[in-house]
Amino acid sequence: MAAIVQQQQAMQKNTLYVGGLADEVNESILHAAFIPFGDIKDVKTPLDLANQKHRSFGFVTFLEREDASAAMDNMDGAELYGRVLTVNYALPEKIKGGEQGWAAHPLWADADTWFERQQQEKEALKIQAEHKAAVETADELHRKKLAQDREGETEEDTDMKDDPMARAEADALSHGNGQ
Repeated sequence: MAAIVQQQQAMQKNTLYVGGLADEVNESILHAAFIPFGDIKDVKTPLDLANQKHRSFGFVTFLEREDASAAMDNMDGAELYGRVLTVNYALPEKIKGGEQGWAAHPLWADADTWFERQQQEKEALKIQAEHKAAVETADELHRKKLAQDREGETEEDTDMKDDPMARAEADALSHGNGQ
């Protein structure tokens, strides 16, 4: 793996991006324009799938870094077929799906973490349901206690009003405490 990364990094410094290509420029013309700077390993002009023409840019890969550097220094801003070229070191290719790319991993590689996430979600839902049930039970008990307290107060008040002895005792107690 490290050898592949090293090879890609070495390749990057040998590969130039050439932008601003005229429609008439093909890979052989691009090769001819850059060959004076050193031995060329590869020339590519990616095609637009819709019209099968290049997309106004290409890549030139030299065998030697120094040759790529000299070509960039001399050809950036140069004119080719009436168009001004932009020449830079090419950026590494990016694979869709992140830094390393999901395309490089087998489909089942993340199965364990997916199952783990599913279990965690189920557990969280279960805990939420238990918590909700506990809160509802506590609310119900609280309502019942409040209702019982209100009923007890009402019974005592009504008992005193209906029972003359209870009123007399209450009056005697209140007068006895007041003296």
